[in-house]
Amino acid sequence: MIRGPHWVSTAVRRPDGAIAEEVLHRPSALVRTRWARLPVVRGVVVLWEALVVGTRALVYSASQAVAGELGRPLSSREVALSLGLGVGLAVGLFFVLPTVLVRWVDPGWGVVSFNLVEGLVRAAVLVLYVGAVGAFPEIRRVFMYHGAEHKVVNAWERGVPLVVEEVQKQSRFHPRCGTSFLLVVVLVAVGVFSLLGKPPLWARVVSRVLLVPLIAGVAYEVIRAGARSRWLRPLVAPGIWLQRLTTREPDPRQVEVAIRALQAVLDREDSGSLERMVV
Repeated sequence: MIRGPHWVSTAVRRPDGAIAEEVLHRPSALVRTRWARLPVVRGVVVLWEALVVGTRALVYSASQAVAGELGRPLSSREVALSLGLGVGLAVGLFFVLPTVLVRWVDPGWGVVSFNLVEGLVRAAVLVLYVGAVGAFPEIRRVFMYHGAEHKVVNAWERGVPLVVEEVQKQSRFHPRCGTSFLLVVVLVAVGVFSLLGKPPLWARVVSRVLLVPLIAGVAYEVIRAGARSRWLRPLVAPGIWLQRLTTREPDPRQVEVAIRALQAVLDREDSGSLERMVV
């Protein structure tokens, strides 16, 4: 799945070997409204839009894999339900669970120590979760396509011809990956939560949930800065390390699918808007 400022393309290898493609006109709020481009706010917008677009892309991919077994596109209500369950699981697993676990074993740590330990537990839960789901063959294949997406974007950003042989030479890691985003969210959360002190458990749980948008917005600014400046690159280095779990080296057929998805967006977007979006 490749997304530009105005268009989203999802390409899928069908069981018969053909490549199915869905190209949708989905202008981002970042190009439609000025307020959405405000620092921190834009991070929340990007995260939400990525969740919606990613959910639709996975549904389309699954429907093509079973040769249209669904018989119809997913309704808006079904997409909203899937998205809600996914967000709820993520918040519960990566924000609420570590808070509760640390509270159970708290021997009387100070504010900084407590939040640092909570952050370490949160990072461990994230890494263990990603490592566990990556053991499933179906998810491993998704991670291979994830690597193909990174390779084709790296090739385009470097001006490399979009042919399989050249794209395969590119790195499967990318500094603006959603994986990097998740890990930076965990790191930013340590600093933000430390400012709140050490309130009772119920207040900590509520604050963790309510502050997710703010933390996501700040994390996006960190990722953005790290991608633009080599001096700030260490800020996103842990996310690159985590991509070793969420990406796999793709095969040529998967790279071909990724090229098809990117080319569909390039054919419809003007170069100026793409530069503003990805740089």
